[in-house]
Amino acid sequence: MTMNRLKALTAAMLSAAMMVSVAACGTTDTADSGSGDSKTATTGYDVSSIAKDDELAKLVEGNTVKSGELSVGMELSYAPAEFLAEDGKTPTGYDVDLSKAIGKVLGLKTKIVSSMFDTIVPSVGTKYDLGITAMTITKERMDSVDFVSYYRAGSTWTVQKGNPKKIDSSDLCGNKIAVQTGTVQEDEANKIAKQCKADGKKNAEVVSYKRQAEAATAVATGKADTFYADSPVAGYAIAQTDGLEALGKDVGVVKEGIAIQKGNTKMDTAVQKAVQKLMDDGTYMKILKHWGVESGALDKAEVNPTDLD
Repeated sequence: MTMNRLKALTAAMLSAAMMVSVAACGTTDTADSGSGDSKTATTGYDVSSIAKDDELAKLVEGNTVKSGELSVGMELSYAPAEFLAEDGKTPTGYDVDLSKAIGKVLGLKTKIVSSMFDTIVPSVGTKYDLGITAMTITKERMDSVDFVSYYRAGSTWTVQKGNPKKIDSSDLCGNKIAVQTGTVQEDEANKIAKQCKADGKKNAEVVSYKRQAEAATAVATGKADTFYADSPVAGYAIAQTDGLEALGKDVGVVKEGIAIQKGNTKMDTAVQKAVQKLMDDGTYMKILKHWGVESGALDKAEVNPTDLD
């Protein structure tokens, strides 16, 4: 990679990170209920024509944090799932579009609430109604919240284009790994570091960032050797920067879910049926295709699925 290209890549990645930082410095409650009109890469899918389902709407009457509103916690630096548009304040991405679509079906106005990833599960049911943030369903998380499955994604190791540091994903001892705090990728990276130590090899240093954009920036600038993230997120970062590349094939493909307050069976049912309705009428697939992430589509939404793969 030439010095000029590295500088350009660094500037692009830092710009994305700064965009997120600006939002984080202001209020954490970011409302957005419509799709943009411009035909840019960050314009969301238009959900305005989705009709309310009266039967499902009855299930959520008096069952939300704020009446008439569906509040959704998201970590807004996880493109293309959820991130900020060019204006630095408008939430966009396929999770944002799906959240709006679910709100339309339930007859509620969707409100996106910007949150740190590791605070979302504890806040569901109190600060906001749902957590929709490319969250992997795990047995541990199901001890705290209910889930409705809606997507499948793997994990991808990403390095600078051309892999100048000759990173080998099968042996990451001696490397610096960037991850986002609270993710399954952070857990897996820590296991790798622990194994390196047990085997008497060079230490693998795990650097955890609150925002995914910061992890990607660390690799782009050479401060970290590789970052580990959900496959659609890594793929989007690679496509946008033209200076990163995937290292090997995706691993650990598992289901992602919408987090709901534990034991709130009415909300569980309402969300599951709303997502299934969107799957059945084709809206769900149109949203995924709009963002180029249809490869992870499911055809069945389930409450607390037992098959997580």
